[in-house]
Amino acid sequence: MNTLALMAVAICVLLLAYRYYGAFVAAKVLVLDEGRATPAHQFNDGRDFHPTNRLVLFGHHFAAIAGAGPLIGPVLAAQFGWGPCALWILVGAVFAGAIQDMLILWASVRQKGDGLGQIAREQVGPVAGWATAFAVLFIMVVALAGLGTVVVNALHGSPWGTFTIIATIPIALLMGQWLYRFRPGDVKGASIIGVTLLFAALIAGSYVEQSAMGSWFRYSEKTLTVLLPLYGFVAAVLPVWMLLCPRDYLSTYMKLGVVGLLAVGVILVHPTMRMPMVTPYIHGGGPIFAGPVWPYVSLIIMCGAISGFHALIASGTTPKMIGNEREILPISYGAMLIEALVALLALVAACSLHPADYYNINIDPRAYHAAGYSAQALVAKYGPAFQAQDLSHLSHMVRANVGGRPGGGVTLAVGMASVFAKLPFMSGLAAFWYNFAIVFEAMFILTTIDTGTRVARFIVQELMGAAYKPLGRTNWMPGILFGSAIISFGWGYLVWNNGIATIWPMFGVANQLLGVLSLAIGVTLLLRYAPKRRYALIPFLPLCFLTVTVVAAGVMNVRGYIAKGQTVPEALTLAMLALVAVVLLDSAPRWVRMVSAPRLATRPVLGREIAAEAVA
Repeated sequence: MNTLALMAVAICVLLLAYRYYGAFVAAKVLVLDEGRATPAHQFNDGRDFHPTNRLVLFGHHFAAIAGAGPLIGPVLAAQFGWGPCALWILVGAVFAGAIQDMLILWASVRQKGDGLGQIAREQVGPVAGWATAFAVLFIMVVALAGLGTVVVNALHGSPWGTFTIIATIPIALLMGQWLYRFRPGDVKGASIIGVTLLFAALIAGSYVEQSAMGSWFRYSEKTLTVLLPLYGFVAAVLPVWMLLCPRDYLSTYMKLGVVGLLAVGVILVHPTMRMPMVTPYIHGGGPIFAGPVWPYVSLIIMCGAISGFHALIASGTTPKMIGNEREILPISYGAMLIEALVALLALVAACSLHPADYYNINIDPRAYHAAGYSAQALVAKYGPAFQAQDLSHLSHMVRANVGGRPGGGVTLAVGMASVFAKLPFMSGLAAFWYNFAIVFEAMFILTTIDTGTRVARFIVQELMGAAYKPLGRTNWMPGILFGSAIISFGWGYLVWNNGIATIWPMFGVANQLLGVLSLAIGVTLLLRYAPKRRYALIPFLPLCFLTVTVVAAGVMNVRGYIAKGQTVPEALTLAMLALVAVVLLDSAPRWVRMVSAPRLATRPVLGREIAAEAVA
């Protein structure tokens, strides 16, 4: 399969979806009003609520939602073949993911920047609200652990990547001071400073790696497992303008630049998809994930199609910074479609490798040695197609041993370097592009980790506030420190004790269960506030598909955990399934009553008290 045809079709689908479907939902269903005051203006406190330039906010939102999912998910799911992956990305993003993101951002903006749990409490009921809050908390911890595992697998033993990632922190702090202290509002100046210093750090990383300083930045997996939660803790405590927002904005330049460059590379090089459209592993028994294509393709590919994690960003930091309701369409629906394009490009990069090399990179040799498998036994188990083809050449080309580096990050970096190296005048720069891709992935993920830890801290404080009111205040430092510490320790513990083969499927179930919760809340909101009740079908149809899919996968995962004696993943998965069941069982009778009730003479508007009388 030539990649040009696939990308042409995908871009046309995404553009048409934004122009017609997204615009229809914004104008006719949600009735966005640019004249309404947003929470950023109403509650401006300079820490969490802060009106933000729409370009900077788009950068923050895109950087926060586009973490590991659109990069790693398609790479890992490629074991099923590129066909099911591409189909799920396009259909899921247009009809499920982008709709969820826009509905939840709209609801949070209308409800004073409230989080998902508070929205559920007010719009569905107290039972659903508390169940949602606890489900979100469990899901966030698992999600952050999944993201952290990918960073650890990609960065350990890589001074080049580690140095560059560490350098982005002082660069972002400088940008924050420039934007809000030295030259308030000077987005152009901050952008020039940030991008220039970022590329300087990236180039310097090559020299650092080959110098005596290289040992300073060569960290083991366990060391990175400790440092990442510490970073998440600091990012969750500092004001948004100081580190989180400028760092996300900085990483967005790199993200969009690399995505654009990869798109150009795919067009010019148009590599052949060496991975078949469908592989024998669609029925299960694959070397990376043992499950079948359904339901696992929908769980392994999350952020590129639909991700419940997005709902936390859409009801966390973004609604507290948006200055105009009309910006909801591009910031939510538009960012989701760009993320789908990122996922497709990642899929192309992975599928351009020889299938045998793809498998050899992604299989953790330690797990197979522990199970008694040798290299010869793996070939015998999975057939001659598993025999490595170009792996030695690829390792030499990028100046790194890429075999046995599971998690998808290294596979994507090798695939991207292979595409870039075929561009004019780039043949000798494969090692640079490989490390560039590793840094690119890590920045993608870390921006989600810092935002995710902060959003999870909001949820912890909300729950703690029920027991002791001051702990619930987002501007009270003891509550901020305590909540941030709980979340950082929780996901760091999971990363320390589990590998990608355990965490990613659990992350997938957790993430998509949150998508189920978000879509269920969206159904309630549209039945109550939309101009026409039938508009509730917009989230209801994807909700039905996703519920069946994620429950089936959750049951399969629990069976696997029981067989392996993994009690913590088993308990977390069962708890999340139970909490989501509570929300759905609490919501369904309300939906029936809403549909059966007569229409009101005056339609209520979300966020505004309106007296309404039933039509006789």
